Amino acid sequence: MSSTVTDAPVGTQPDTLIAAELIAAKEASRSLATLTTAHKNTALEAMAAAIEGAVPAIMAANADDLERGRATGLSDGLLDRLRLDERRILALAAAVRDVVALPDPVGTVVRGSRLPNGLQLSQVRVPFGVVGAIYEARPNVTVDIAALALKSGNAVLLRGGSAAESSNRVLVATIQSAIASAGMPAEAVQTIDPHGRPGAAALMRARGFVDVLIPRGSADLIQTVVRESTVPVIETGAGVVHIVLDATADEQLAVDIVHNAKVQRPSVCNAVETVLVHRDAAERVLPPVLAALRASGVVVRGDARARAVDADLLPATDDDFATEHMALELSVAVVDDLDAALAHIRRFSTQHTESIITRDMANAERFLAEVDSAVVMVNASTRFSDGGEFGFGAEVGISTQKLHARGPMGLPELTSTKWLVRGEGQVRA
Repeated sequence: MSSTVTDAPVGTQPDTLIAAELIAAKEASRSLATLTTAHKNTALEAMAAAIEGAVPAIMAANADDLERGRATGLSDGLLDRLRLDERRILALAAAVRDVVALPDPVGTVVRGSRLPNGLQLSQVRVPFGVVGAIYEARPNVTVDIAALALKSGNAVLLRGGSAAESSNRVLVATIQSAIASAGMPAEAVQTIDPHGRPGAAALMRARGFVDVLIPRGSADLIQTVVRESTVPVIETGAGVVHIVLDATADEQLAVDIVHNAKVQRPSVCNAVETVLVHRDAAERVLPPVLAALRASGVVVRGDARARAVDADLLPATDDDFATEHMALELSVAVVDDLDAALAHIRRFSTQHTESIITRDMANAERFLAEVDSAVVMVNASTRFSDGGEFGFGAEVGISTQKLHARGPMGLPELTSTKWLVRGEGQVRA
């Protein structure tokens, strides 16, 4: 162990609370960086099979988490995110196999050239090294991030939060046993949950041992990590997501898309929270949209102009338009034109995902060009803003910042690059 500490960057020492995990992860990352794609895929296949074989144990642990969550007053949205039934667990195993089928980004040449002096330059993708993740009530993230980290050659340290502690404990043990059976170091995937919140704080201070930190969860959790971490952070964001119903919006498209975006799974970050309706479409489109939402139990609030169209709407405030409900709740506003819709989005959006329903292609292209969010859509449900739906196998999260990665993050987003220079004795004049 002492030699490993000596190998750490000068001036850095691991936090004593999680020193063993940090040192083991750093050591595992060196091994992972040299593994072949075939070796990594073998370990991931073992991981998928182990998850399938552990369905009863995972469900039993998850039942403990759900019972504790109900007793402590966890919201319906968080309980839904926490829940792992057999279908969801098997879907996690399938997602791991999807990752196996994806190209390995490590070693990919991003660009290269031969200089006039004969030096051969190549910029290639390499693993970050050690990835940290802090998240809450989302045991699926344990599997998704582990699979993507391993395929991209990274070790991973997980802080999954107290709400999912039993589920994550079983999942991590299952993953460790599986990858070890395939000759990969078990310490490539570790949880620091036993250390509680102090462990999360130590992870945020582990600069030199953790190369990048990815938070997923509430706006409060994400901002805490961004504010307090000395480790570089890829910021994922809360989803105050908008759908604009333009003047030419097709009525049935509007009904189907808004309903799917809110109702299909309201607890996730790509569910719509606000619908903006062009004044010329309000009388035509808003009533059937609201009828479909109410039939599915959605509580709808509206501004004064929306309530003039439907008097049964509850009043909406600025706080409502700024809230990620993660529940069957939605806010509606009527706007004069596309300019007003864009202004509303600039004011309230978390720059996650926005969509417009329109048959006016000029407005569609303007929306795509001017909306400054990670994912911008035309005539599609915001529920497609997802790494799995984009063909990434799984996702680390949806980045709402602009450095390195933006939008759903898959394998390439878990790599950095380095320059390889091959020469034949050249010296600089």
